[in-house]
Amino acid sequence: MLQQSPMYAYLPAKDVARAREFYEKKLGFVPQRTEEENGGVVYEFANGTGCFLYPTPNAGTSRASQAFWQVDNIEREVAELKERGVQFEHYDMPGVEPGRDIAIGGGAKAAWFKDTEGNTLAIIQSM
Repeated sequence: MLQQSPMYAYLPAKDVARAREFYEKKLGFVPQRTEEENGGVVYEFANGTGCFLYPTPNAGTSRASQAFWQVDNIEREVAELKERGVQFEHYDMPGVEPGRDIAIGGGAKAAWFKDTEGNTLAIIQSM
């Protein structure tokens, strides 16, 4: 049943104004609407997907990725984000060259970065 429905990501923020600055200025997101009663912001993406940025003191507590974007050209996306000042995370993983922004393995390329709230986000390209 659920697989027939769209799925959306939650992006927790300790400081929504600071997070909005990151998402809207560095990543170029355009807010679809704000949720005045709870202080959150909705962003929409391709194919009817989206995310909800919301205030919570629990932001940045997960060590796992909060969300990812499936892209066609990860090299281009990483280069554009780096031009906007986004810094990429480097993880010590089998088969990954140390210090590289893009990891390759398991039939995909991946790159990770953190937002201002400590949330880990990813860009993925299937190979």
